[in-house]
Amino acid sequence: MKLLPPDRISTSDYDALIALWEVAGLPFKPQGRDSREAFAAQNAGGTQFPIGIKTEEGQLIASVLATHDGRKGWINRLAVHPDFRRQGLGKQLIKAAEDQLQHCGIDVIAALIEEDNTASLETFLAAGYSEHHGLHYVSKRRGKDS
Repeated sequence: MKLLPPDRISTSDYDALIALWEVAGLPFKPQGRDSREAFAAQNAGGTQFPIGIKTEEGQLIASVLATHDGRKGWINRLAVHPDFRRQGLGKQLIKAAEDQLQHCGIDVIAALIEEDNTASLETFLAAGYSEHHGLHYVSKRRGKDS
């Protein structure tokens, strides 16, 4: 099966993206920040860049969200369909996200990886990222789906 190179995806790919996140086991908030409306607004804001890899037939089999706040970039929601893992697609998506963020003038790029997600940690380490021990992730949320 031929795969297309990483490319931007749009709000029209939303259903396929959610299906990919589900099969890949990514948690998401469909009633909040991951709703169709929120996804469309985030894309329109100019600071989120969804990137995907599709088969030649158009099936979305891997994706990532590159975002930035004007000074730091984030690589979020890296997902690869289980049938296509261990083929370097995660590294391709990381590179595509980095390229997009660097095109926006972003020189610092980070990712938050859950403690038990060793596959993602290994992928990012292999892509040249470093762990920073002693950091704490804190957040304040307006609701459970924020």
